[in-house]
Amino acid sequence: MSALIELAGVTKTLKGQQQRRTILHGVDLRVDAGESLAIVGRSGSGKSTLLSIVGLFDRPDEGSYLLDGREINRLPERKAAKLRSSHFGFVFQRFFLLKHLTAAQNVAMALVNGQGWLPRRERRRRVLGALDQVGIAHLAKNRPAKMSGGEQQRVAIARALVREPRILLADEPTGALDTETGTAVIDTLLGATRRGCALILVTHDRDHAARMSRICDLTDGVLAERVRA
Repeated sequence: MSALIELAGVTKTLKGQQQRRTILHGVDLRVDAGESLAIVGRSGSGKSTLLSIVGLFDRPDEGSYLLDGREINRLPERKAAKLRSSHFGFVFQRFFLLKHLTAAQNVAMALVNGQGWLPRRERRRRVLGALDQVGIAHLAKNRPAKMSGGEQQRVAIARALVREPRILLADEPTGALDTETGTAVIDTLLGATRRGCALILVTHDRDHAARMSRICDLTDGVLAERVRA
């Protein structure tokens, strides 16, 4: 079975004014459908850069990237954006919700921006279904100001899920939340893997990382999978 995501020898160098700095050194990574993977490492180790490459926001300087068995490094930006829309859902530490919109309207924005035109009934079905997946369908008409931080993050996750992505990329999604709420958010993300979605989680939290099926350490741009006892 081919991997959903397969990186081989991926290298990324930042070209500053004074000197070049290599952020990723020959990274190899394979992720299959339904897997959950934690990427851990100190600040500045390249975690967010790696996630940006996986999510097609950036491109490596060297190496190959197969998505569903297809080499995508040389795709035109227009086609890369289409793949980004069809394959990925993104969750960040900041919620990036529009304050003047309800939870349902915030989630629906992902359909407007990424799915072309959908009939109103189909949009509503998918939005309410995504909110139900994260356990807050009853808050569909609430605006962010009337929701807790954990509830707002669940709206952000619903927004990522509404396009029915194959891969969820989560960059420190619990960083602004208390322990109990953060655990609930991880529960929600792992729920998506049980429906076949792959999850890549960047986190500093050891407990959250331990709940993933695999853990990779990124140290000075070198990625190594942690062997569990």
